[in-house]
Amino acid sequence: MDDPHQLATYLHAWNLAEPQLLDHTATSSLYTVSHGGETCVLKLLNAQETDEQRGALALHLFQGNGAVRLLRADAHAQLLEYAAGAELVTLVESGADAEATCIIAEVITRLHAVPQPLAMSGLMPLDRWFAALFRQAATDKKAGIASIYVRGAARATQLFADSHEQRILHGDIHHRNIRNSARGWLAFDPKGLVGERAYECANTLCNPVIPQLVHNEQRLLSTATILADRLTLDRSRILAWTYAYACLNASWWLANDSVQAVKFVDWSLAIAQRIEPHLD
Repeated sequence: MDDPHQLATYLHAWNLAEPQLLDHTATSSLYTVSHGGETCVLKLLNAQETDEQRGALALHLFQGNGAVRLLRADAHAQLLEYAAGAELVTLVESGADAEATCIIAEVITRLHAVPQPLAMSGLMPLDRWFAALFRQAATDKKAGIASIYVRGAARATQLFADSHEQRILHGDIHHRNIRNSARGWLAFDPKGLVGERAYECANTLCNPVIPQLVHNEQRLLSTATILADRLTLDRSRILAWTYAYACLNASWWLANDSVQAVKFVDWSLAIAQRIEPHLD
């Protein structure tokens, strides 16, 4: 279904009006729309998009606690609460990095406080999310290369073997995925994962994309300390998950030889290298 047809279909079927394009992303097209006198976001998904389906399930389970509300959804589109305020990154850019970290901790607390269903079908287990890192580590080991990917995969294996405090995870909590709203700060664009609660902090430590912050070793440690204190978590596990995630993020980009991909690999590995000396 082409986009204009898809848009017209959902405007009619869901009684929406006044569409205004917000953005085209790799997974969807986003519009603000009017629905029952309120401004909402209509997300039209690309064909065969599965990550967004898991994200919709996560939003349904979060029920608006720390996240935007999912108002309606099917296999091809989602109608979402619109968080019209500023992105959390604006606080960091104004010099309030620690305050932004505290807000992230509050959002995570609300997300993880929702009832946890006995069956988590439809969400991705965290060990499957790390598949690319395990593949790269296996390739390097076979070639006799003692790479950071091998060490990162070994650390992830240890974490999974001793995993605890399982939660529905947003999976991509960072400063550009949280916006202010009439209901306070709300997360959006979840990945729809399930796994250890401490993993939720990993993206925060790897963001925002401001090198003098994220590649500052003391900032990494102080941010991890704030999150550990606010969330009652072991800082060493937050650092270990962040290290493993940074290696995973780099492994996702290895297959792409574009200049941008090389930058993402270097960015992620720089984080992992700064954390590695502080791992237990």
